[in-house]
Amino acid sequence: MTFSLAARCPRTGQFAVAVTSSSTAVAARCAFARAGVGAVTTQNITDPRLGPALLAALAEGLSAETSLARVLAGAPHPEYRQLTVVDNQGRTAAWSGKNALGVHAQALGQNAVSAGNLLANTHVPQAVRATFIAMDPDLELGARVIAAMQAGLAAGGEAGPIRSAGLIVAHHEAWPLADLRVDWHDEPLAELARLWKIWAPHMHDYVTRALNPAAAPRYDVPGDA
Repeated sequence: MTFSLAARCPRTGQFAVAVTSSSTAVAARCAFARAGVGAVTTQNITDPRLGPALLAALAEGLSAETSLARVLAGAPHPEYRQLTVVDNQGRTAAWSGKNALGVHAQALGQNAVSAGNLLANTHVPQAVRATFIAMDPDLELGARVIAAMQAGLAAGGEAGPIRSAGLIVAHHEAWPLADLRVDWHDEPLAELARLWKIWAPHMHDYVTRALNPAAAPRYDVPGDA
């Protein structure tokens, strides 16, 4: 019922996670990223505790593969989980337990890992990852990740309709550079792409406003945050 992409941009050091599902509010439970550390997903029959646990292992300096092994060793019911990890060197790891739902698959390599369950076919994660890797690295990471997810949908996506989607981008600061969610929609990835186009032109300015307000552009919009 879910497919995802966790990715790192070697040019900027950003991390991103995008995820979509037939379930409501998927990003609230499945997507995790931390600046300078990595990005992970926890999906299938989801245990949201595993996301922070994986990030904590990465923050200790462990590789993606070692972090995944450590968390799985202590996790309850690992046979039901599907997990992906990318670390701050771009190394990736993935796990699909023996009780992963329906058609499930994963595709991983340097800087990007995609996985899914209850898929229309096993090619979807590879379509996601291949599209991401082929894109212009000078584009914003968030734009590349969303486009890759849309390619996964075009390759078949889930066995049924998707209803929610989300994107997290982590850069230098403790808060996300982008945190966009579509919790219920007939076309959630299209709606996520629309939200990205609204957010992206201003996201770096919001960081400047936090760190150096005098240098930030003015926004003469009532109620602007």
